Amino acid sequence: MQQNTVSWGRRLACLLYEGLVVFAVLLIGFFLPQTVLSGFGLGATGKGLWAHILALLLVYFGWFWLHGGQTLPMKTWKLQLINGEGGKIRPAQALLRYLAAWPSILLLGIGIFWAFFDKDKQYLHDRIAGTRIVASS
Repeated sequence: MQQNTVSWGRRLACLLYEGLVVFAVLLIGFFLPQTVLSGFGLGATGKGLWAHILALLLVYFGWFWLHGGQTLPMKTWKLQLINGEGGKIRPAQALLRYLAAWPSILLLGIGIFWAFFDKDKQYLHDRIAGTRIVASS
């Protein structure tokens, strides 16, 4: 595994692809169950809907990050998530990265733009969690 910095083109292509995969995950894991449940009068409302979305995405990202360090888009674009020492990330790091990514992205993408000024071109949520995105072989 190479541990070199990943180009912006690959990172952005991976982010776009990840958006499509997340849309599919939400369609299957959120929209369909909520639609079926609401037909029986059991659908969640308000904060319950947000909790469903946040939990579903935590399971999606957490599983892939902890089992190989790559989501499907990351595998396609040959990117891998590692810890600061170059090994697999720990569950606490995965959770911290996931939680830090929400404000990092929702605050006008400040955590993504952070990488333009970071010496290692890492996202803000990677700095916070002690993780790195590197090129995989």
